[in-house]
Amino acid sequence: MPVGTTIYDAARSAGIDIPVLCHNERYDPVGVCRMCVVDTGGRVFAAACVRPCDDGMSVQTSTPELERSRSVLTELLLSDQPPRESDPKHTTTADNKLLELADRYGVARETTDLPVGAGRGTDVSNPVIAVDHDSCILCDRCVRACDDIQGNDVIGRSGKGYSTRIAFDFNDPMGSSSCVTCGECVQACPTGALTNKAIRSIPIRPREQLEAVESVCPYCGVGCALTYWVDRERGAISFAEGRPQPGSQSRLCVKGRYGWDYSASPQRLTKPLIRVDSSYPKGPLSADVRGEGTGKRATKDTRPGKDRGRKPGGLVDYDEVMPHFREATWDEALDLVARRLKEIHAAGGPGAIAGFGSAKCSNEEAYLFQKLIRAGFGTNNVDHCTRLCHASSVAALFEGVGSGAVSTTYGDVANADVAIITGSNPTANHPVASSFFKQARRRGTTIIYVDPRASTVSEHADIFVQLKPGTDVAFYNSVMCEIIRLGLTDPQFIAERTSNYDALAATVADYPPERGEQITGVPADTIRAVARAWGEAGSAVIYWGMGISQHTTGTDNARCLIALCSITGQVGRPGTGLHPLRGQNNVQGASDAGLIPMFYPDYQGVTKESAREVFERAWGTSLDPNRGLTVTEIIHSILEGGVRGMYMLGENPFLSDPNTNKVRKALSALEFLVVQDIFLTETAEFADVILPATSYLEKDGTYTNTDRRVQLGRKVLDPPGEAKADWWIVQEIARRVGLDWNYGSPSAVFDEMVPLMPSYTNLSHANLGSSGKLYPNPDPEHLDGTVVMFDERFNTDDGLAHLVPAQWLPPKELPDSEYPLVLNTGRLLEHWHTGSMTRRSFALDAIAPVAEIYMHPKDAADRGLVHGAMARARSRRGEIQLQVRISHREQQGNVFIPFHFREAAANLLTIDEVDPFGKIPEFKFCAVQVEAVGTTA
Repeated sequence: MPVGTTIYDAARSAGIDIPVLCHNERYDPVGVCRMCVVDTGGRVFAAACVRPCDDGMSVQTSTPELERSRSVLTELLLSDQPPRESDPKHTTTADNKLLELADRYGVARETTDLPVGAGRGTDVSNPVIAVDHDSCILCDRCVRACDDIQGNDVIGRSGKGYSTRIAFDFNDPMGSSSCVTCGECVQACPTGALTNKAIRSIPIRPREQLEAVESVCPYCGVGCALTYWVDRERGAISFAEGRPQPGSQSRLCVKGRYGWDYSASPQRLTKPLIRVDSSYPKGPLSADVRGEGTGKRATKDTRPGKDRGRKPGGLVDYDEVMPHFREATWDEALDLVARRLKEIHAAGGPGAIAGFGSAKCSNEEAYLFQKLIRAGFGTNNVDHCTRLCHASSVAALFEGVGSGAVSTTYGDVANADVAIITGSNPTANHPVASSFFKQARRRGTTIIYVDPRASTVSEHADIFVQLKPGTDVAFYNSVMCEIIRLGLTDPQFIAERTSNYDALAATVADYPPERGEQITGVPADTIRAVARAWGEAGSAVIYWGMGISQHTTGTDNARCLIALCSITGQVGRPGTGLHPLRGQNNVQGASDAGLIPMFYPDYQGVTKESAREVFERAWGTSLDPNRGLTVTEIIHSILEGGVRGMYMLGENPFLSDPNTNKVRKALSALEFLVVQDIFLTETAEFADVILPATSYLEKDGTYTNTDRRVQLGRKVLDPPGEAKADWWIVQEIARRVGLDWNYGSPSAVFDEMVPLMPSYTNLSHANLGSSGKLYPNPDPEHLDGTVVMFDERFNTDDGLAHLVPAQWLPPKELPDSEYPLVLNTGRLLEHWHTGSMTRRSFALDAIAPVAEIYMHPKDAADRGLVHGAMARARSRRGEIQLQVRISHREQQGNVFIPFHFREAAANLLTIDEVDPFGKIPEFKFCAVQVEAVGTTA
C-alpha cells in the first residue's frame, strides 16, 4: 500500500467491510463517530478511517469486542432518533445508514433501556430541504460536504453538550441563511437530519420503487452528470442526485438538483397553434409585451414574499394571448410553415429567410437545424445565443490559437499554481465549476479574481482586482508590460510557438502600471503583484466569462488573455491554458454543430471553397458561399426589409436581445414567424405558427459541455399532449420544403455528423458511456479523451499562437449628468436566461421571486432609496421598475440588474452596439439613471 493509506482504504481494497457512519470517500476523514474502530493491538481501538497503515501492522476488523463496541454505539445514537415510522429518511428514500446498522446489530429505539431523547427541533424554512435536529448524529458529513466539496462554508455546530446541533451561519434558519440550496448536505447525510422535500406533491420514495435515468443537467455549460429517480406510476420525477463523472464528480447546484419540475408546468404547449385571422396585422398581444403593462397581479397572491407587483411567475399571461391562436393538427401547421417560408424564399431569395436555433437543444438538433436553413433555403443566416455570450471570445481564439474550444478543463485548476478568474461570477453562473476553484485555493492554488463586482468569488481570492468596468484591455496590457519588464516571459516559447511578439511588446510598453491605475482604478502595486504572481507561476490558467466577452471590445479583451498565456508559456501543459466558461448547457455543442453563420460544423468556414465542397457533397446541394447574418444583424435586416421570414427554435430574443424596443419593432415587421418552444414565450406573441416541442427531459440526444465533454442526455419522461421532439419537427419541415430526410433517431443524425466533424472523430452514442467523452479522442472505448490541448502546436495554419496587440478603447456609451450610473447585467444563481424554465420551477422561483437592482449604499442613499423600495431605472432606450437591493458588492457609480425578469426586463435599457469582430452586444456597459418611483424624470 502507498504510504499514508488508511486502514479503512486498505481493508476496502482487500474486500473487507468495516462499518462507517461519519466517513465517506468524497470527504476528508475525521473519525468522529468511532463506528469504524479496529483493533491494532494498541491500548485503545483505532478509527480505521483516519489511522494510516504501518509496515507489519496486524489489524483485526471484526472481533466480539469490536462488534460489541459498534453495537453499543449504535444503540446510543439510536436512542435520540425519532421512531422508525416517522423517521424523515426511512419514510422517503429508506436508506438511513444508522437504521441499517441497528438492523445489523439487532438494536431498536423501542427496546433500548437508555434514556430516549427528543425535542431538539426542526427547520422547514428552506423550500426544498427539511432539517430534523433529532435525527442528527453530529457526524459532520454535512459540514464537510458544504466546506470541502462545495466550498460554501455555511454549516457548522452550535451549542454545547447535549444541546449541540448543526447550525447554518450564526444559527440562522436554513432558509434565511447564506445557504445556496445546492443539496450537497442532503446527499451527504446518513440519517434523516437533512432530507429533500417533495416537489409538486410527487412523493419521495425508496430507490427500488423508482426508475433511475442517467442524464445531464440542462442548465449551464458545466454539464453535471445526474440521476433522475422517476416515479413511473405518476409519470414524474421524484428527486435527482449527482452521479460520478470525471468533471462534476457527483456535485450539483440548486438548479440541477431541484430545478427540473418546469417540465411538469401546466403551461406547457401541447398542440400546434395558428394565429387567427382577426389578430392581424401582427404585433405584440399582451399589454406587458406592448410596453403598456403595469406588471400588477389580477388577484392578490398571499404567499409570503410573493405579492411583489408582478404576474404569477412573471410569465406570459396565457389568458391574454391564447385567444389570438387556434389549435391545429400537426399536418396543417407544418404544411403552413413550409408553404409560407417557401413563398418568402421564392419572392425575396435566400437572404429573406433566417433561423435562430437553440443552445438548449441537442447536438443532433442543432446540426439538423443549420442543415435545413443552409440546404433547404440556401442561406447561412443561422445563429443562436452564442452571439450573445462568447462570440467575441471565439473570434479571438480562432484568430489566436485556431480553435474556439477550451484548451483545458475546469477541473485542471487543481494542477495550477495560479488561476485568474476574470469577468465571471462562477458561484452564480457555473457553481459546480466554482466549487473546484474554491477547492483548489484551499489546496494551495493562488486565485486572482478580476471583476468590477465583488461577487462571492472575491471572498475566496488571494488577490481581488476590482477594476472599473470596460477597462480590461488596459489592465491586462499593464500586467503584460510589467511581466516583460521583470523578465518573467518564456523566451523559448515565444520564439518557437508564437508570432508577432515584437508588435505586442511595443503596444503594452505604453501601459506601465501607473497608466493602468489611471485607466482602471486598480492600484499600480496590485497590478505589479498580479504580474509577479502570474510570471513566477510554474503553471497558470485563465477562466473567463461574459464580463470579458459582452463588450464592444470583447474580442480585444480575449486577445489580451491569449497573449498573457502565450508570452509566459502557460498553454499546453497540465494546469495551464485558456478556458472561456460556456454559458448554456449546449452552447459549445451547438457551435460545434455549425449553428453559426460563418461556419459549417466543426468550424469549417463557409467562405472556404474546400470546406463548402465537402458539405455540398455530403448534403447533395449547392451552398451559399457568403457568410450569413448574426443574431443582431438579422434584427437590423428585418427593419431594413431584408429578412422577412424566420424560424425560431427555442430562442426568446424579445427578452434576450439588447434594446427590447427595437426587437419589438423587428418582430412585428416579419411577414412570417414560426416559433418552436415548450412554453408560450414573449417572442411567440409575434408568431404566425407556434409548434409545441419536447423539453430536454423528454428526448434523447448528445450535449457538449464547456470542457468539450460530449454526453448523452436520455429521455426521462413522456412528452405532454402532442408535443414532439425538436429533431422530428425540423425533419418534417425539411421534408416539406423538398429535402429527402429519413433519420430514424438522434443516433442516426450523430452518425452523419461525426464524419463531417474531425474533432468528433471516433465518437458514437454507443461509446459515450454514462460519463461522456472529451474530444478529441483517439480511442473512446478505452480513453476519456484529451484534457490539455496544444501541447505541441496550435490549430492555426502555421501551428503558432498569433499575438494580436490591442489598444484600450472606452465603451460606446459613457455616463453623463443625465445618466450618471453604469449598468451591468447578468444572471442569478437560481435563474436562467429569460426565466421560461426557472420561473416555472417551484424551488428556484421560491428562492428568488423578485426583480431587483443591486446598488452601492451611497448611490442608493443619494437618491433617497432604501433596501426593498421600488425604483425606476431608465436609459436612453427605455425604463423599468424594480426593487432596490443595497449591495456592498457594487462599486459606487455602478448598478447590476439580472435579466431573467420580464416585468423588469433589463434589455429594455441595454445598448445594441456590438463588437466589430464577434458581433456581440455590449450587455455589460450602458449609462442609466435610477430614481425613486414617483420622481419626475
